[in-house]
Amino acid sequence: MPDVFEVEVKYPLGDRFDEIVSRLDAKGAVADKPVVQTDQYFNHPVRDFAETDEALRIRSVGEQNWITWKGPKLDTRTKTRREIELPLGDSSQTAGQLAEVFEILGFQAVATVRKTRHPYVLERDGCRFEIVLDDVEDLGWFLEIEILAHEQQLQVTRQAVLGLASELELGQTESRSYLGMLLHKRPGIVE
Repeated sequence: MPDVFEVEVKYPLGDRFDEIVSRLDAKGAVADKPVVQTDQYFNHPVRDFAETDEALRIRSVGEQNWITWKGPKLDTRTKTRREIELPLGDSSQTAGQLAEVFEILGFQAVATVRKTRHPYVLERDGCRFEIVLDDVEDLGWFLEIEILAHEQQLQVTRQAVLGLASELELGQTESRSYLGMLLHKRPGIVE
């Protein structure tokens, strides 16, 4: 099975939510229902993910849960990185039980990121863009554009993502993850 890479860019929105929604509507992006996501992040017992630029999280959306590992970023213009995401059991207890297993094995809880995600999909030029407007607790509004791609598609995919971002006139990218921004804002947090 070929590796899957996440090609993503992120932009702070400030108070431009309505303006950006209008631009997405004009492009033909289709909105879905907002969802609340809770992401619990963990650090490895013998390797510091902050140094290796990796991430391990448990994501919960209602009763649904996933475990995700993200590898180091591969370029500086986009947040392109290998990603492995697996579904977990659909129960409100599943995420807590897996977190407990991680901690028993020596993983350390780092922080929890909570956000309300407003998802959109835009299909054009053979690409399926996943666009989200995120209201991140303690950080504010952001927009992310993402496409999942195989390695041989990375260059074309990066160009497509950056092209759409330019069309939407989003300004300067934010290279840090929500976790990184939260840790910078509140050093030493563990939830």
